[in-house]
Amino acid sequence: MYNEKALNMVETIVLDSIHKYNAFGGKNTLHPMVSVLDLAEAPPTKYKRLVMDVYCIMFKNTACGDLRYGKGHYDYQDGSLLFFAPGQTVTVEDDGEWHHPKGYCLVFHPDLLRGTSLNKGMHEHSFFNYQMHEALHLSIDEQKIILEAFAKIDIELRRPIDRHSKKLIVSDIEQLLTYCTRFYDRQFISRNDTHQGVLEKFEQLVNDYLLSGKGEILGLPSVNYFAGELCLSPNYFGDLVKRETGKSPQEYIQLKLIETAKEKIFDESKPLGQIASELGFKYSSHFTRSFKNKVGMTPLEYRNSN
Repeated sequence: MYNEKALNMVETIVLDSIHKYNAFGGKNTLHPMVSVLDLAEAPPTKYKRLVMDVYCIMFKNTACGDLRYGKGHYDYQDGSLLFFAPGQTVTVEDDGEWHHPKGYCLVFHPDLLRGTSLNKGMHEHSFFNYQMHEALHLSIDEQKIILEAFAKIDIELRRPIDRHSKKLIVSDIEQLLTYCTRFYDRQFISRNDTHQGVLEKFEQLVNDYLLSGKGEILGLPSVNYFAGELCLSPNYFGDLVKRETGKSPQEYIQLKLIETAKEKIFDESKPLGQIASELGFKYSSHFTRSFKNKVGMTPLEYRNSN
């Protein structure tokens, strides 16, 4: 079980270089910027907090204890991919056992990507900021493709470093990430029934927020607020809504905000300033500008025209 006091006392290891990650995983460094580790060869781990300053893609193919990321857990389901970006913290939970996981891990330093097209496009791979329970669960065929991609990179790492090494390795990583995007697209489709429930709850939450006056207390509705209410990371939530509706969560929220504003404006007993406050606008002038930008007229002009 998670113990807050024990977590505060846990040893913290900062993995800010490939050499440190290799040392933690019990592997010699073949390349200063990238490594592929066979987790079966790593020493057993017990209750550590890892501060990640490198990118990490971890393939797990066996059950072996718990990982904690923030306040969430991940239970090591078979055939899953986990993604970590620099700046994230992961804790191996203490259940009294030494864990010896099986699987593979690709780690690469952000500096490897400097000056490459992949560096400019890394923001498109939003799954690096998903929570652990939003991991990518792979089919048998998908597992083979991922493992072959890991093996291809590992083979290149065992060659002497030359002027072609970086280009080839980055190209292989970029292809791997493209496959990951494809497999996540498949996962979104295969879990469509579950996601429909999330979208329905999202709509209910937005309506409740705008009609209950929460805006007066919490301000304008935000993507982070609704993602938190749905127990999803903002990135996963955003990708889910975009794939299912064609609109980003922010676009959907703005649409509902304006629709609700139009309804409230019809109530001439309410001053426009009060309506702005109920919707979460701190200043009436902000409400006026936002409304005119979307509708083409100010709230007062809209009220008078109707």
